[in-house]
Amino acid sequence: MRNPNWTREQLILAFNLYCKIPFGKISKTNPQIIQLAELIGRTPSAVGLKLSNLASFDPDLQARGIKGMKNAGKGDRLIFEEFQNNREALVFESENILATMQGLSLENKYQAELPDLSTMAGETRERYVKTRVNQNFFRQMILSNYQNQCAVTGIDMPVLLIASHIIPWSQNVEERLNPTNGICLSALYDKAFDKHLICFDENYRMIISTNLKEHCTKDYYQTNFGKMEGQTMNLPSRGLPNLDFLEWHRENIILY
Repeated sequence: MRNPNWTREQLILAFNLYCKIPFGKISKTNPQIIQLAELIGRTPSAVGLKLSNLASFDPDLQARGIKGMKNAGKGDRLIFEEFQNNREALVFESENILATMQGLSLENKYQAELPDLSTMAGETRERYVKTRVNQNFFRQMILSNYQNQCAVTGIDMPVLLIASHIIPWSQNVEERLNPTNGICLSALYDKAFDKHLICFDENYRMIISTNLKEHCTKDYYQTNFGKMEGQTMNLPSRGLPNLDFLEWHRENIILY
């Protein structure tokens, strides 16, 4: 008989998955939920219910009037609070637990994201692994929130999509893994956003820098930027871009 009480490790893995799948796809028939259920010795129904419980404490869903299950427990609330207070530590712990239960090391599991390990050792290596693993988690979370679609164009090929930080990774440690600090953009718009050639206003409409507008006579400008000016981005199912972060981005760009 299964223990009705969830262990901390099981809760962490449920939260890890909660962040990686759209809220609307929380179902016992979801292959990712079935896979996790098999891994932790729970039924798909139990895992689906747990993810719905976690949704009860999602501040973004709460702000939009979306509620999860009413019978969420104290442990569910605490794991969400831990994420709010110490995202980097919890995310890395969750990825480490997941890899271990899959019979892998983090270095083996994320080998493609860790190309430079041969030149590193000790604390430098550990920090690099943690950074790349957490960045990979952020990417999965942001792409999930945006239904694997670019917020500007709707391009839905993950290989072309990037989880763009509004406030750069290096400039705000506390908000690095905040889902409201990310926007899913295809490569061109990610680069333009990163280089402050485009930004978004308080209504999520695209603003184009005067520097970019100097190229308004070019075909590529009209095709890729001109017709997008003033267009509202495709908003995510959760993790709505933080308006304060967008304001920071606007205030810290130079509109030549």
